[in-house]
Amino acid sequence: MNQLEQLEHQLQEKGVKYEIIKHEGPIKTAQEGAAFLGIEIGQTAPALVLRAGNEYFAMIVSGDRGRVNLADAAALLGHDSLKMASPKQVLQLTGYEVGSVSLMLPLPCILDRRLFRYPFIYGGTGEPGSTLKISPQALEQLNEVVAYLD
Repeated sequence: MNQLEQLEHQLQEKGVKYEIIKHEGPIKTAQEGAAFLGIEIGQTAPALVLRAGNEYFAMIVSGDRGRVNLADAAALLGHDSLKMASPKQVLQLTGYEVGSVSLMLPLPCILDRRLFRYPFIYGGTGEPGSTLKISPQALEQLNEVVAYLD
């Protein structure tokens, strides 16, 4: 079973509504995703992997947020600082390449409240040729949310 099949199996087990949208190759930016999918940039939901010492966290943000303030995110988690995990660490922790990280992750998660403005959001499936369409509420159920970004 490949990563996409595993994701679909997990989504079906959880009973959430979703859609997998296929496309040629990776979508590299929120702007590119919004243009390709015909959606607002805020509906794109990049998944980032962050590190605080030996602890790792996922952060799923709205594509219209721009740069994320890691100091604010660290404060939410009670840490002094957060850094982006390296591509090698991301692959080791999640099994996904940077740029294709799935919206369903085995890490404590920070979720951007801005995503809840939309009925559906769009993000990674773990494989570069597809995008997951899902409600923010379903995303919240699927991940271990430990904090919310305002």
